[in-house]
Amino acid sequence: MSNQFDVIVIGGGPGGYIAAIRAAQLGFKAACIDEWKNDKGGPAPGGTCTNVGCIPSKALLQSSEHFEQASHHFADHGITVEGLKMDVAKMIGRKNTVVKQNNDGILYLFKKNKVSFFHGRGSFVKATDGVYEIAVAGEKAETLVGKHIIVATGSNARQLPGAEFDEKLILSNEGALAIGEVPKKLGVIGSGVIGLEMGSVWRRLGAEVTVLEALPTFLAAVDEQVAKEAQKAFTKQGLKLQLGVKIGEIKTTKKGKAQGVSVAYADAKGEAQLLEVDKLIVSIGRVPNTNGLNVEAVGLKLDERGAIVVDDDCKTNLPNVWAVGDVVRGPMLAHKAEEEGVAVAERIAGQHGHVNFNTIPWVIYTSPEIAWVGKTEQALKAEGRAYKAGSFPFMANGRARALGDTTGFVKFLADAATDEILGVHIVGPFASELISEAVVAMEFKASAEDIARICHAHPSLSEATKEAALAVDKRTLNF
Repeated sequence: MSNQFDVIVIGGGPGGYIAAIRAAQLGFKAACIDEWKNDKGGPAPGGTCTNVGCIPSKALLQSSEHFEQASHHFADHGITVEGLKMDVAKMIGRKNTVVKQNNDGILYLFKKNKVSFFHGRGSFVKATDGVYEIAVAGEKAETLVGKHIIVATGSNARQLPGAEFDEKLILSNEGALAIGEVPKKLGVIGSGVIGLEMGSVWRRLGAEVTVLEALPTFLAAVDEQVAKEAQKAFTKQGLKLQLGVKIGEIKTTKKGKAQGVSVAYADAKGEAQLLEVDKLIVSIGRVPNTNGLNVEAVGLKLDERGAIVVDDDCKTNLPNVWAVGDVVRGPMLAHKAEEEGVAVAERIAGQHGHVNFNTIPWVIYTSPEIAWVGKTEQALKAEGRAYKAGSFPFMANGRARALGDTTGFVKFLADAATDEILGVHIVGPFASELISEAVVAMEFKASAEDIARICHAHPSLSEATKEAALAVDKRTLNF
């Protein structure tokens, strides 16, 4: 049968398309089903990450960063800019082009690796004689048969009760990436990655941005010292951060022709407040996407959050059915999904696919960037583990001074007895790139001294990682 496959992947996001390609490379007849559409109704594989997440948000962050540099920092370099203005439509158009290039790149990789692609929504039909029937609902209805099924259907933005997304006034990440003009006042509920990144984009372009966060602490998952530095930087930039709030009624409003949103809330002191904005971004996390998957047809088990239950190897309760990425336990990160996708394809082939959750890096692409891997200092204290800490400020780094961005620092945490690196935390310029050295070091069980003894180019931002590693043992070269 032409529609019979060794491996069928449902979902073409980072976990799904990578899994399908790796399976094909390992000699399996592989298929990938994905329902994302571009504005012309054509296929747009890449999932949330490529279409309304990682890729488009970075495109807008880059555009807004250029605008802010030209507005506030070019003069420091002797560059005079007159008549500066922002063409939001062109910025959004560039973002769309970047997205399409990534969509097309995935389709090319499918073709190159002989992965059969089906455009539509995939769902379980039944299990018979050791294989699974999968329906594809698209322009052309099809039924595929596969021995191994990998579910990689990702996640959806969590809605706030009473404030459903209309993507015009009350926005998820999708709507936040398609705002047509700079709002005068923008509200953000949730100070997580998406909220801070999107708030930063529109703040740089001139919006007055207020962030409402229910938790009493800022970036609670981040190392406390890093979070405090980031909060100080964001506040200085003009982001209004309100912590410890309790959200009340959210209503859309209309004054003349102008539409907006009002948010009633109690502040940290319990006092009633009202925030009136032109648009509201709701960024309170994401939920696993199993909508329309028809898990009941085959008895695929879900947990109380709606996530697919898997073991450490991403196996579900069904034979030869696997699941990866946002739709299972663990951090909802594109690169985590990719690692799981590769590992599952290799496990199907009888190999020993490997994912180390302890060395998955996290990044927030604000300015300053925030990146970390491993344990935070507060986590180590809670565990009662003996550790040493060392940090080094970018203020003392020559390359950072030349860049004109000396915000932040690098921080190392190492075992008090063995000096093994337990965590590395960075807030500052290019933190997203610098963190990779720490990930590699931790994968190889390196000590802080190992990093301290490696020659780093001068002048470079990476010298700050060397200095932070030296500081663990109270040494410093003080470049």
